[in-house]
Amino acid sequence: MKYASDVRADGPSSTAGEILYEAMPWIKQVTGKTIVIKYGGSAMENPELAAEVMADIVLLKIIGINPVLVHGGGKAINRVFDKFDIPVEFVDGQRVTTDQAMGLVRMVLTGEVNQQLVEAMNAHGNMGVGVSGTDAGVIVAEQANPALGRVGKITRINTPLIEDLVADDYIPIIASIAIGEDGGCYNVNADIAAGHIAAAIGAHKIIFLTDVDGLYENYPDPASLIAEMTLGEAEAMIRGDKLASGMIPKLASCVRALESGVNGAHIINGTVPHALLLELLTDSGMGTMVTGLASAQFLNLSPVGKFAAKLIENR
Repeated sequence: MKYASDVRADGPSSTAGEILYEAMPWIKQVTGKTIVIKYGGSAMENPELAAEVMADIVLLKIIGINPVLVHGGGKAINRVFDKFDIPVEFVDGQRVTTDQAMGLVRMVLTGEVNQQLVEAMNAHGNMGVGVSGTDAGVIVAEQANPALGRVGKITRINTPLIEDLVADDYIPIIASIAIGEDGGCYNVNADIAAGHIAAAIGAHKIIFLTDVDGLYENYPDPASLIAEMTLGEAEAMIRGDKLASGMIPKLASCVRALESGVNGAHIINGTVPHALLLELLTDSGMGTMVTGLASAQFLNLSPVGKFAAKLIENR
């Protein structure tokens, strides 16, 4: 027997109830929807934090969201390159990838990083499924630039494997490796891959977990952090010259997804504990949200479950 005075010395917590109540309208908005999450960079380097992010994604699944995770692994690749004394060279922000280097990139992304994320997610149940972009030809690419070697430009996304996994209540964890039009493999930018996948499967949202607080109009001035912007404003920012190079593919992928009918794109700081939950399920949110076309709600997006369809309010 346990007495309330022992286990609830300070009395019942109304704060926890208020937090859950605040989350309800946001849960209603996303339940039954598919959300693509891009994960990589410094936000993925801390194993404890990565395990926490995987737990948060499982929680999103439990409340009825269909997450699809796309990841890179640049820092892990750099460590292996250093181990094998392979020089790291970038051209216009993209890693030069020789045939030898491509083998190592594939090994690291699919054999190390992908499986680490699968293991962390499956600590909470058997739902995470590791997928290489080469599996079932999910990501297809052609050579982007001969000077970059095995760096690919995505030509198409084949969605059946992703859609089947989601329909069977698994969480796909997709490594950003592409099968080539020439039969080989290509290294593709994970931000760009996430944008293409979100567009192809008709995702409701796309979220980029990065290591900064969002988009800044004048980085790193904290007062210039943008909370919300429109698709047109995002396109104008890409045409300008104020964006840090690492943000260009993220914002370009936001634009591609939004133009294809995705309702919203978010760039948030994945090093903040429970960043996904704070952005999706609270009034204040965090990071930067880019809103899509006004007509996006009328496009043929991925179907939602029967229960989620019942959550549409009578207004």
